[in-house]
Amino acid sequence: MVVEQVFETIKKINLQKITILLVEQDVFQALALADWAYVLENGAITMEGEAEDLLNNPQVKEAYIGV
Repeated sequence: MVVEQVFETIKKINLQKITILLVEQDVFQALALADWAYVLENGAITMEGEAEDLLNNPQVKEAYIGV
């Protein structure tokens, strides 16, 4: 329930065109909310791009979403 409230608050802030830096382990929810994203592995950026593209990326799906 708290996670839902946090994401709802982030959505409201984002609608006001305020930039948000979100570090989140729930890849699906984070990418569904974001415009742009970075994928970090062992502290290094391994991918970056529009969140929707990363959400549909087969590598991201397999490694982080379990699809």
